[in-house]
Amino acid sequence: MTILYCDCFSGISGDMFLGALLDAGLPIQHLDEKFQSLHLPEYNGVQIEKVKKGALAASLLVLDVQENAHSHDRKDEEHDQHEHHHHHETGSPRGLQAIADLIQSSDLSMPEKEISLKIFTKLAEAEAKVHGSSIEDVHFHEVGAVDSILDIVGAAIALEYFGITKVFSSALPLGSGQVMTQHGLLPLPAPATAELLRSVNAPVIPSPATCELVTPTGAAILAALAEFHQPAMSIHQIGLGAGRRDLDWPNILRIFIGEAIEVDTSHVEIETNIDDMNPQLYAPVMVSLFEAGALDVYFTPIYMKKNRPATKLSVIARKEDEALLSDIILRETTSLGVRVTEVHRHEAQRQMTRVQTPYGEVSVKIKLIDAKIVQASPEFEECVVRAKEKGVTPGDVLRAAQLSGQKLIEPSKVE
Repeated sequence: MTILYCDCFSGISGDMFLGALLDAGLPIQHLDEKFQSLHLPEYNGVQIEKVKKGALAASLLVLDVQENAHSHDRKDEEHDQHEHHHHHETGSPRGLQAIADLIQSSDLSMPEKEISLKIFTKLAEAEAKVHGSSIEDVHFHEVGAVDSILDIVGAAIALEYFGITKVFSSALPLGSGQVMTQHGLLPLPAPATAELLRSVNAPVIPSPATCELVTPTGAAILAALAEFHQPAMSIHQIGLGAGRRDLDWPNILRIFIGEAIEVDTSHVEIETNIDDMNPQLYAPVMVSLFEAGALDVYFTPIYMKKNRPATKLSVIARKEDEALLSDIILRETTSLGVRVTEVHRHEAQRQMTRVQTPYGEVSVKIKLIDAKIVQASPEFEECVVRAKEKGVTPGDVLRAAQLSGQKLIEPSKVE
């Protein structure tokens, strides 16, 4: 099964998504032929430009679109770095039905039509909710522009070309600030973007960017198609799609295309009871086991036969590491044998992010349940390093990091 994973560390937009797919190997001639089949009089052609974003080379999507009564003039000011250009009307904006008719009457394949309409319907539902109207009455002032129609249809064309059956995405960084739209000055993330992410419980993380990182079109693509976790996969292609703004980091969307792989999630618990070993040797045994791949190692005080005090050594490990870890126990302890029990673990999703504290940045491990952040735990070793750098106690840094991490946690809803 061919799958796609979006690494959205700098957000996502429609043109970044399509640019990344072109960078990964989508032939531009194939895309142009498909675009021509839409019979859009405004469309003149498509190109990609190789650009540098920071130290990384990426592909920037360039659409040649003629403005006319059905397109929208682009304002001189660029309010964001992605494709969410904010236009004023020069003609009637396209509604969902007009866009659906355009797609259905095209020469696109049936899967391409279905994917395109799924994305547009998701977007129409979000726009209708935030503006208090029906989806039939929604007019896409921004995303009804020709370039954004091409971004969404292009996404469907690319997914069909690569034979991608599932899309996955990382957590999404949300910028802050305001943006000028057809509806006036609005907060970021744009209301439609926020509604799209809410509708699918998409995990979001804070970002220092004071600009738009996730656009309505990018959010609609993910809301319609993606699961929000990192899959197990073998990577065949990598694509980097460039955003238009230059930021303090490479402003790109990175995608991975490959095959889903089955991961053996079975684990084992390896145990042994020891009553005749120098306790000073337990620490190096633990180090050896962790270095060899143990997931957890712990010691439990017990009493054995004849009421002799002893220590139970327990190791949680992947099944494929069973032989290696058992050998380490037999070599580095006085044990004459180990017990092995198969166990199954239920694991929460987890991701790493960084938070700001008065003592510098600290890594925080976030736990997600149903794609919602429910816990944020600072990495203690980094707290110790920051404490030494700033001449404070590790507890000072830990408490500051916990306070910053607490702001990531989504409040529980009481029914």
